[in-house]
Amino acid sequence: MTLILGFILAYIALQLAFAAWAARRVRNEVDYLLAGRRLGPWLGVFTVFATWFGAETCIGAAGQAHVSGLSGVNADPFGYALGIVVMGLVFAVPLWRRGIVTLADLFRQRFGPGVERCAAVIMIPTSLLWAAAQIRAFGQVLAASSDLGVGVAVTLAAVVVIVYTATGGMWADAMSDLVQGLVLIAGVILVGMLVWQSGGAEQLAALPPERLSFVDGQASWLVTLETFAVPICGSIVAQELVARMLSIRSPQLARRATAGAGLLYLLVGLIPVGVGLVGVHYVGELDEPDQVLMQVAQTQLPTVLYAMFVGALVSAILSTVDSALLVSGSLAAHNLVLPLRPRLDEAARLRVNRIAVILFGLTAYVLALASDSVYDLVVTASSLGSAGILVTLLAALWAPRFGAAPAAYAALLAGLLTYVGAAWVGAADYPYLMSLAAAFAAYALLSPLGTRRTARTVPA
Repeated sequence: MTLILGFILAYIALQLAFAAWAARRVRNEVDYLLAGRRLGPWLGVFTVFATWFGAETCIGAAGQAHVSGLSGVNADPFGYALGIVVMGLVFAVPLWRRGIVTLADLFRQRFGPGVERCAAVIMIPTSLLWAAAQIRAFGQVLAASSDLGVGVAVTLAAVVVIVYTATGGMWADAMSDLVQGLVLIAGVILVGMLVWQSGGAEQLAALPPERLSFVDGQASWLVTLETFAVPICGSIVAQELVARMLSIRSPQLARRATAGAGLLYLLVGLIPVGVGLVGVHYVGELDEPDQVLMQVAQTQLPTVLYAMFVGALVSAILSTVDSALLVSGSLAAHNLVLPLRPRLDEAARLRVNRIAVILFGLTAYVLALASDSVYDLVVTASSLGSAGILVTLLAALWAPRFGAAPAAYAALLAGLLTYVGAAWVGAADYPYLMSLAAAFAAYALLSPLGTRRTARTVPA
């Protein structure tokens, strides 16, 4: 374990050095947040894939499959993969053509600066929860590979991801995603093949039917619809995905690369799920189900290959948490702080963004310590406030004459408050569907009020 931890720490040091090198390409805010909008097809596909294929699939989904079977992983990888594909095929081109940096920019164009700020305030907590999930998963990787306790491991992970993100920005992330994604895919496939050859196929065939069912037999169809609606709708409005898509150099390429990344995500994501399903045969019942993939990999891989596999997981987590912290920082700096100081030069704007990343990284660290489950953090991140954002996004793109700022405010607040009330106060069975219905109804009800604006487009 000491050798493996040493390898992980050396790998982390290389990643930090790479981030420092990539930071030399960052000359302005667009470079830092969107890699200058210059990503090609390979970088485009793998930056979307590596951002989404992080802790929640490698660690969280495997743990959920270990505990609940296939019915526990409808959201990930199946729901998230579908959400990414829909985002690419339907939303990539119209969003790219708006010339925006964040979704809140689009809401400013269509509804005014007040709606921009309201949307940014709602979206920031979701990115923080996403970042907290990655930091906790990073800590789980370190804890499973050493004698460190989970709390100490999460603290070390938080320090690393904050430094990594604040230094390199999108350029460091995008440039490393191609190599990191290939290494991660190779590592996951290797573990899956060894599990398959060592009796995994027989163990999978011997599982009881209820473990292989996508639907919980005791759940209603509304609960199943709720399970899929959260990752699909949450992915469509996730600024993490939007930022990757906007970083690609043309709208048509953004559409193809994003949809292709979604298909790749599903294919590779099925492997950790399969390992989680048969993991009890190799490691027994675990007190920390999130560690099942790591524990199975330890039983199947030689020390050197296991160390490389852990390095691949660290790469995936760094890629994902980098995106989440960049998003929370960009929403706060670009949409809340910098509009109040429009005369700042590019160097000052970069400093504001980096400071925001550091502050939100510390906040995500506190959330990671307070949570017990990576998977729960991810689901909460996808559902909190995203219903109102989705309704407002649809109106901004395809209903230019229907509704104005009052309707947008109503949708944003109705979606958020309904979800919080239904999920955390009323403990409803399908709070997200209720929040979607409330957001649509609120927007329609107040649509006659206010002065309408039209969001502009830019040439490809």
